[in-house]
Amino acid sequence: MHLLVSPFLVRLHFIKDMASRLQQTIQLQTKISPQQIQMIKLLELPAMQLEERIKREIEENIVLEEDVEAHGDSEDAPEKISVEEYLGKEDDTPSYKARVNNFSKDDKQRPVYITESHSLGDTLIEQLRFRSLSDVELIVAAYIVGSLDDDGYLRRDLASLSDDLAFTRGMDVSIEEIERILAIVQELEPAGVGARTLQECLLLQMRRQMLDTPTKLMAHKIVSNHFEAFAKKHYEKLIARLGISEEEFREAIEHIRTLSPKPGNLHVEGGIDTTPYITPDFILDTTDGNLRLAMNSSGVPEVRISRRYRDMMRDMVAPDGTIKAEDKEAVQFVKSKIDSAKWFISAIKQRHDTLMRTMQTILDFQRDYFQEGDKSKLKPMILKDIADRTELDVSTISRVVNSKYIQTPFGIILLKSLFSEGMQTTSGEEVSSHEIKTILQECIDNEDKRHPLTDENLMDILNDKGYRIARRTVAKYREMLDIPVARMRKQI
Repeated sequence: MHLLVSPFLVRLHFIKDMASRLQQTIQLQTKISPQQIQMIKLLELPAMQLEERIKREIEENIVLEEDVEAHGDSEDAPEKISVEEYLGKEDDTPSYKARVNNFSKDDKQRPVYITESHSLGDTLIEQLRFRSLSDVELIVAAYIVGSLDDDGYLRRDLASLSDDLAFTRGMDVSIEEIERILAIVQELEPAGVGARTLQECLLLQMRRQMLDTPTKLMAHKIVSNHFEAFAKKHYEKLIARLGISEEEFREAIEHIRTLSPKPGNLHVEGGIDTTPYITPDFILDTTDGNLRLAMNSSGVPEVRISRRYRDMMRDMVAPDGTIKAEDKEAVQFVKSKIDSAKWFISAIKQRHDTLMRTMQTILDFQRDYFQEGDKSKLKPMILKDIADRTELDVSTISRVVNSKYIQTPFGIILLKSLFSEGMQTTSGEEVSSHEIKTILQECIDNEDKRHPLTDENLMDILNDKGYRIARRTVAKYREMLDIPVARMRKQI
């Protein structure tokens, strides 16, 4: 006996089953518009990159032009764009500026320069061209130079270089051949470049010298045969093993210290400036105890909406407000470009206002420090402190201070370095971590180098001074100051 099931019942059962699986959910999602993303990116840009960004926008947007005449600034904000806006008087469309002028006519703008120079790699390639190398040797040598890090070291093994040359260049170069060409690179200036280890780096530099004194011979022997003990500063064992006096050992160590552990840096030290000057984003002047803050607008072009395109819009629109069919596409295109230009100029002004508002708040918070330049006067300050006072988001404050500098009478300062954690003393007073670091630096500068202070010793000193601090915190601050552990600071 067969059971007959109605197609209608099957369909109804299927619908009920699907309905039981479906659930309605409501979710709130925050989406950032493309303009907001662009605003965030503008906020992060330091002065030099802002200049490049504005120039790029002028190239990309035909209605934007650099205001060479630099008339008075307008504080008007861009309003909603309509065709009628282009039909009114000339003054209806203000001459927007990309920045606010912070200086009077009598003030002298202080230019900030940046230098151009060759990199270490360019210098090495230039030297290779004066060598009698075949085309293949030159390619391999250039590949080795391109694999060097900023310190001038070759951190990659030769087998990897051989594989890369095979895959990228189709060249079958043996490890032995690469090592032979590496030796040629290691003969270039600065001495020590192309080394694979610190020991090799020091020995390469020693080979350029005449080992014509007992001190130089002993230094070479220490680096060649006893480098591990030397690196770990096991000086007493080394003196006994070498059978020399402390004075002889000290002279040998002093000679080793004349060598550079980072030969890539010698490219700069040798007089070729490869590091550009820092361009400060803010300039602070102090006159009779008064602090005067200004944005560094040197080099940043002023921009405005081109009068030519405003006139073009008026010409394409009839007196009654109608637009010819053949002109509609052109009007829409120019209108979209003007909208984009007005938004960009408004975003630049908003960036200026946000940066000045944040920097002025930091200035007020750390007024004692900025008046004297004494780091011990820095108060504990975190991003939230400034965010609360400016009523801006913490992420906004973070973007403002990131990669930004202020020029003061006592030097150029990275804004990020002004922020520090707070710590309470035994008396309940809150002090900045900068103060702790200053004391640590002074203690280590004045320590007996034959018996350097351990982190435990430093903790005891700070606790005696009233600072409640743990040994691991001392170690953290010491590392932030780029100071090695006690064993590595030991001297004979």
